[in-house]
Amino acid sequence: MTANNRNIRQEIKEKLNDEVLRGALGRFAEAYPISRAKAYENVEDFEALREQIKQVKLATVANIEAVSDRFEAEATKRGAKVFRAKDGNALKEYLLNLCREKGVKRIVKSKSMASEEIHLNHDLEAAGLHVKETDLGEWIIALAGHKPSHMVMPAIHLNRQQVAEYFSKELQEDIPPEIPLMVQVARQTLREEFLQADMGISGANFGVAENGAIALFTNEGNARLATSVPRIHVVIIGYEKLIPTLKDAVPIMRTLPRNATAQLMTSYMTMISGTTPTMVKVCEEWVEQEKELHIILFDNGRLDAAKDEKFKEIYQCVRCASCLNVCPVYTLVGGHVYGHIYAGGIGAILTAFLNSMGDFEKINELCIGCRRCTEICPGKIQIPDLIEELRARAVKAHGLPASVKMVFENVLANRKVFHTLLRFASIGQKPFQSGRLIRHLPLFLAGMTKDRSLPAITDKPLRDRVAKLSRKPENPSKRIAFFAGCSTDFVFPEVGEAVYKVLQDLNMEVVFPEAQSCCGKPVLGMGDKETTKRIAKQNIEAFEAAQPDVILTACPTCTETWHITYADLFKDDPEWSSRAAALAAKTREFTSLVAEEYKKAGRLNKTGGGIKVTYHDSCHMKRALGIHEQPRKLLEAADGYELVEMKDCDKCCGMAGAFGVKYTDLSMPILKQKLANIKDTGTDLVAVACPACLMQIQGGLDKQLPNVKVKHVAEIIAENLDKKQE
Repeated sequence: MTANNRNIRQEIKEKLNDEVLRGALGRFAEAYPISRAKAYENVEDFEALREQIKQVKLATVANIEAVSDRFEAEATKRGAKVFRAKDGNALKEYLLNLCREKGVKRIVKSKSMASEEIHLNHDLEAAGLHVKETDLGEWIIALAGHKPSHMVMPAIHLNRQQVAEYFSKELQEDIPPEIPLMVQVARQTLREEFLQADMGISGANFGVAENGAIALFTNEGNARLATSVPRIHVVIIGYEKLIPTLKDAVPIMRTLPRNATAQLMTSYMTMISGTTPTMVKVCEEWVEQEKELHIILFDNGRLDAAKDEKFKEIYQCVRCASCLNVCPVYTLVGGHVYGHIYAGGIGAILTAFLNSMGDFEKINELCIGCRRCTEICPGKIQIPDLIEELRARAVKAHGLPASVKMVFENVLANRKVFHTLLRFASIGQKPFQSGRLIRHLPLFLAGMTKDRSLPAITDKPLRDRVAKLSRKPENPSKRIAFFAGCSTDFVFPEVGEAVYKVLQDLNMEVVFPEAQSCCGKPVLGMGDKETTKRIAKQNIEAFEAAQPDVILTACPTCTETWHITYADLFKDDPEWSSRAAALAAKTREFTSLVAEEYKKAGRLNKTGGGIKVTYHDSCHMKRALGIHEQPRKLLEAADGYELVEMKDCDKCCGMAGAFGVKYTDLSMPILKQKLANIKDTGTDLVAVACPACLMQIQGGLDKQLPNVKVKHVAEIIAENLDKKQE
């Protein structure tokens, strides 16, 4: 299916209604983190291993031509024939010519994602060759006529009853859905394939330049049979799998099995270097002869990525697929929704380089930017950042839709127009408003409020309240410029009021630069860098004029934007880069600053008892900013509160900016799981430190757990101050 004729929303709907898929992925998502953590129990420093892999891969990609030249030379020295395939057509032509020349009729394959990438089996079979997948999962999906749903577990989307049906149809006998029996049937059926095959095709987990060796990690033994029994072995290996030395393989060997399948080591670890003798049947007699080894170094866009300053980072991928295992979206819909061969966030990036940008653009919004993938990736790949960069390149190449472009350029980039429209919206929402929430919407919008209420825009934004809130201490300890962001200013002004109260209690002067607007993150998330720069410049000018000691936000997304994004946006503009960096150095997140000040003042002592409160970690707060202990310490120090941790406290709530509204059908299952975890704590109050999370969880609680309330940490601290003053 091409990118142009896919109905991605319909595909998502079908997967969400697939009970077998949802059950399999749900059980796996539940079990995987526990099993993986156990596998790493005796690993002293996972971060050190990650850094080793990253540095090895960075050094390799910087010298990819030299590394690949040495790999070819060493492999050739040991009897292998190395062919460099520019693309899929070149690879197929070489392989088909080899089959014709050597009289190959039957082929067995060990798992190779690179061969899936170019649909190799289809062309081999079209040429009259008998091709059999021998990895159990790959054989199952070949029987089913499916593409892989996962890079390591390609048949994860099927249950044993379905597998038994495919086996029964293929073998023309009734195969019961008993896993040990089905494994035995597969073993017996495939064993004959190995014995009759003329050629074995395999992939490789890595290739070592210093000795021309390739490595295979497997659990079934099929790779050893496919690479040793047939008289010809063909290896298909992408340039990104190359490493300089065997020593460089050590951190990969220690992390790959643990991250992929939560094993300390796979059942079989095979290294192949050069040709070996094999037994071949000639005139009804078995004779020994030298086995042929062909290694195809596969490009297909990989060398372009190596030369790209941003996307050379994909060389750090070791294909463990752990990023899929923790992705909130993947674990709902599986891999087929991603369209091509590679699934998940890393799959979207690989699809752009190895297949087409058109396919990427169809699926790029399925990344919600929660960064669980970056936290677990052995190669430390910043997957959400790369997806954001690809979006920007797509927009630069052919622009935004006209309506979106108009809104961004004429509304979001124009503070006065934007804020005026928000004020009008606060009036226009009245027919649907109930208190501070919108609980019902009409017609085609009804689905947005089916399981979640939406927040109403306030009648009086924070900017209209600050004059009454502000007071200037005689000798302020700090001058704080408060960046409210859209949500705190126009949706949750009470959060802003709480921020003022807490900071002023700490003898700080708080100012509100009137010219501030949206931080620009929603615009950048859609790939429009130029409009984001316009917005950033307006904010930078507004806060420079305020001359603050600290720029403070109560929104982690805004903090990240000020602290990291603005400087990156202007990296090629010395003047604005310097100005952005100067303000970035002053930017702080609310709980981080307050916890620091409370610690200095001896106000972080645990109190205990009272109202039970649980805390939800914002994705941006924990993973982008590294802030997670500070809000907890503030809650523990508040009189009359007892902190109770919830399960998966740092798992996304499903809002993710516009995603929560645009993809309601995906957002709601993620939210429902969060609400279930909240309910299990038995608490009556949820604390958050992010307005977007506040918006999502508040809406879900209102519809599904109305007796449980949610508040920003700032509100809880401010209320605690009020109690002390009474």
